[in-house]
Amino acid sequence: MDYGIENGKLLLAEPFMIDTNFKRAVVLICDCHTDGTVGFIVNKPLDVHVHELLEGFPDSDMKLFFGGPVAHDTIHFLHNKGDLIENSVKVVDGVYWGGDFDKVKFLFENQVITPDDIKFFIGYSGWSSGQLEEELSYKSWVLANMDKNYLFSDSEMKLWSQVMNNKGGTYEVIASMSEFSNLN
Repeated sequence: MDYGIENGKLLLAEPFMIDTNFKRAVVLICDCHTDGTVGFIVNKPLDVHVHELLEGFPDSDMKLFFGGPVAHDTIHFLHNKGDLIENSVKVVDGVYWGGDFDKVKFLFENQVITPDDIKFFIGYSGWSSGQLEEELSYKSWVLANMDKNYLFSDSEMKLWSQVMNNKGGTYEVIASMSEFSNLN
């Protein structure tokens, strides 16, 4: 069955997902191919600033995000400056993955890039070939369309509900459910 999994789509965790890594997670799919899928949880900020982990990165209040439970020894970034950062990979209109990190530091130091243009992630979310399709068949995820404003807004704590609500219909009801509804 074709679930429509492709780069630039969002995965919304079903409302009662128990796995704390993905509870109310919004995952942006960045690399989908026959060997598997890679994405980043875009709505889980950490209590760590980017400059605290990246040596030589300018001091700022830019937070680091939990990208997923795979490879916590890696840092990735998504941004909207694909025209300025060499080796960026276009994910969807207005959203790019990676690129020349030294150029990012230079652009940030010179205020060409601001925290509103880029997000950094520790780790990533990954699925082996066929794994995500299986999880979709069990209704563990809801697919949604990406809007660059989802990524570059400061409403990440409400993002899951916002995207569900924007899907309309029964998803509006799901969006308004308390995350503790299963305790009733």
